[in-house]
Amino acid sequence: MMTNLFSIFEPSSSIFNFPFNWMSTILGILFIPYLYWASPSRWSLFWSKIIQTLHKEFKALLTSSHMGVSTLFVSLFSLIVFNNFLGLLPYVFTSSSHMVMTLSLSLPLWLSLMFFGWVNHTQHMFAHLVPQGTPPALMPFMVLIETVSNIIRPGTLAVRLAANMIAGHLLLTLLGNTGPGLSLSILSILIFSQILLLILEAAVAIIQSYVFAVLSTLYTSEIN
Repeated sequence: MMTNLFSIFEPSSSIFNFPFNWMSTILGILFIPYLYWASPSRWSLFWSKIIQTLHKEFKALLTSSHMGVSTLFVSLFSLIVFNNFLGLLPYVFTSSSHMVMTLSLSLPLWLSLMFFGWVNHTQHMFAHLVPQGTPPALMPFMVLIETVSNIIRPGTLAVRLAANMIAGHLLLTLLGNTGPGLSLSILSILIFSQILLLILEAAVAIIQSYVFAVLSTLYTSEIN
């Protein structure tokens, strides 16, 4: 029976008609008690250093009117990077490779920013539609372009994260399915290439989490 190639990434197990694979989204919470209740370890100190570095960087991107918002984006980065790395483990469902997960992160954030900006800074939002120095003849086109680019922001955030995560997993799956029919010499090359791809996927997991959080921070900084 022919099935969709992407069906391997769909939730298959359920309890009381609830997709049990989506529970992997909160699987990272299981690591928190070790950080807070155990004695400080190298892992906890390393993670604290990452959080402090991200907090300083996000704080530099935001204006003085957004004090304390950097904590939100640090938490957003932590959630995404945990789910991306958990998806690299065998038999763990990668929720960040689905639009349901990524849109649920980007769309509410974008809607809240738009609502806050248009209610409290209406003139600034109108002025942002026309870049400074635009000729009068091009102003209607610039308003249209800026409006479209603003509307598609949550979609681009969601698609970028989901597409990058599912592309690497799909490549690993396709290469892994060819292993049983290969000779021993070619199989060793395949295993070595799989290890390299796994390292690349680990880097992509960090980069895409950082890109998602930084772009969200930049979108927030535009609303003064």
